[in-house]
Amino acid sequence: MAEGDNNSVYQLAAETASLEEQLQGWGEVILMTDKVLRWERAWFPLALMSVVSFSFLMIYYLDPSVLSGVSCLVMFLCLADYLVPALAPRIFGSNKWTTEQQQRFHEICGNLVKCRRRVVGWWKRLFTLKEEKPKMYFMTMVFTLAVVAWIGQQVHNLFLTYLIVSFVLLFPGLNQHGIITKYIGMAKREINKLLKHKEKKNE
Repeated sequence: MAEGDNNSVYQLAAETASLEEQLQGWGEVILMTDKVLRWERAWFPLALMSVVSFSFLMIYYLDPSVLSGVSCLVMFLCLADYLVPALAPRIFGSNKWTTEQQQRFHEICGNLVKCRRRVVGWWKRLFTLKEEKPKMYFMTMVFTLAVVAWIGQQVHNLFLTYLIVSFVLLFPGLNQHGIITKYIGMAKREINKLLKHKEKKNE
C-alpha cells in the first residue's frame, strides 16, 4: 500500500514538473490571473465581470455564426500562444521572478494536475458504471441529458453560457473568501431545522 502511495506521489510530482515546464512562458500571466480569480483586491470581481459582460455583449451584438465564432476563438488562442511567451517577460520583467512566485506557480500547476486527474477519474468511473451496471448507466445518462436539454430549451443559449462562464470564473474567489462554505453551511442548517420540525410533527 505504501509503495503504491509513493508511486502515486512520484507520478504526481513528475506530471507537475512536466506541466511547469510546458507553462513556463506563461508563468507571469498565470500568476496575475490567479490573483484576479482569487480576488486579492476588492475591485477584481467587478473588473472580471465587466470584461466577461462586455465580451458577451459584443458576441450578442455581432451575432457571429458558429463557424466564425470557433474560428475567431482558435485564432485568438493561437495568437496568445505565440505572443504571450514573447511579450510577458518584457511586460512583467523576468528578473522579478521570486522564490514565493515560483512556489505559487508550482502550487497552481499541482492543482491543475489534480483537477485533470479528477476529470480522468470521473470519466473512468462512468465507463466502469457502463460495464458493471449498464441499465443504471443508461437511465442516468438519459435522465441527465434530458434535464440539460430541457434547461437549454428554456434559457437562451448565450445567456446560459454567460451564467456558466461567470460562475466558473467567480468560483475560485467565492471559495477563497469562504462565501460558498458559508452559504452551504446555512443551507445545511435550514435543512436540519426542517427535518427536525418534520420529526416533531410526526411524533
